[in-house]
Amino acid sequence: MKNLVWFRRDLRVEDNSALFEAAQSSTEGVIAVYALTPKQWQQHDDAACKVQFWLANVQSLSQSLAKLNIPLLILKSSTFEELPKKIVALATKHQCSSLFFNRAYEVNELRRDDEVAASCDAAGIAVQRFHDRVIIPPKEIATKDDRFYKVFTPYRKIWDTKLMDRMTLRPAPKKQKPVAIEPDSVPTKAQGFQSSTDIDALWPAGETEAQRRLSNFADHIGQYSSGRDLPAENGTSQLSGYLAAGVISSRQCAAMALEVSGGRISDENEGARVWVSELAWRDFYTHVMVGFPRVSMHCPFKAKTEAISWRDDEDDLKAWQAGRTGYPIVDAGMRQLNQTGWMHNRLRMVTAMFLTKHLLIDWRLGERYFMQKLIDGDLAANNGGWQWSASTGTDSVPYFRIFNPFSQSKRFDTEGQFIKQLCPELIDVPAKALHDAGKLTKAIAETGASYPSYVVDYKEGRERALAAFKAL
Repeated sequence: MKNLVWFRRDLRVEDNSALFEAAQSSTEGVIAVYALTPKQWQQHDDAACKVQFWLANVQSLSQSLAKLNIPLLILKSSTFEELPKKIVALATKHQCSSLFFNRAYEVNELRRDDEVAASCDAAGIAVQRFHDRVIIPPKEIATKDDRFYKVFTPYRKIWDTKLMDRMTLRPAPKKQKPVAIEPDSVPTKAQGFQSSTDIDALWPAGETEAQRRLSNFADHIGQYSSGRDLPAENGTSQLSGYLAAGVISSRQCAAMALEVSGGRISDENEGARVWVSELAWRDFYTHVMVGFPRVSMHCPFKAKTEAISWRDDEDDLKAWQAGRTGYPIVDAGMRQLNQTGWMHNRLRMVTAMFLTKHLLIDWRLGERYFMQKLIDGDLAANNGGWQWSASTGTDSVPYFRIFNPFSQSKRFDTEGQFIKQLCPELIDVPAKALHDAGKLTKAIAETGASYPSYVVDYKEGRERALAAFKAL
């Protein structure tokens, strides 16, 4: 009998728990399957660039598996509903005794996996699931009274104590004897998804590229703690898209940080310590999503914030989406998102807080727009980030702490390099004027720059947000 491996957001052969275990226990070979569910992707607001990136990585995965004599088959099912029947049929057709897959944690995906497991069980097919997307499984970290943590710092302290025990990286399976099954061709596009982003140029597919980026980042990870906040510099790993698709694992990333730090995370290499903290945040937001599933169902973590009187202003929302708010750092960030499918993390916080605080527009509208545009769109991380900025989530920023866009740009894009790159109409505006409301208005008039006026006065927007939150 053979084993069937179901790939989802784990598009790699190295350090893949389900693939490794399936190969280890197989006596007659392993078969792989990937399911195309375009209507489900649309329902989940997955970005066109992300879907195109996934498909490119599925193609790369198929080639890697072919070198191991593991054929990758493609199932077509517009939504999750048909998958239980189709996966059982596929396993039965190819005489697979067991189904292996790595766990998902979102509500819809959990239901899907349970239904697939139940159908397999009824058909006499064993199912084995593995925690692979996270470093520490969500339910392994709990408070003394066995509850899910709501605050990151105490969660992180326990996470740190468990990290080293999770650093076993699983090698790719050995080449198996050929099975008499031809791999399916992988489509390059999915119906309903048309991306304008040059994916191949900006985000080349495959494990080799992900490992190249990881290796390149290892050379300057020591500067990460300072460089990560400067959008004009290449101070981040540029791996988020690969992590979201599972082309590289969080364990592999943590292992690199440990290696360059002499086998332990300490203040001696602050950059590595801070970067590992970002990996811990990814686990934490998944932990929160599992413990409090309402956050993945359009509900705020802090129930009382449901009563906030958000503004319904389509014009302001569209101006924010298009990067036409009149605030240079906000506009530059939104244009980066629209043009590349990615946004610098500092700017994700700035733009999210601008929408939810200065414009007082519902965070769910921003969360959805990001998911529809981001190549690294991940429900737990995206939701966590938005609710942090909106002061509606777990361990979120206090409602009275509101980023000043001009202070943010002055601090993190002092010379205006990033702003002028994304907002070329401001090329002749002096850098100092980009960080001051009055000077900017004057400079635009003097240079004749075709740049929009402010959608809201900063002070008025701030006071409006404070009043809305105090009303709770």
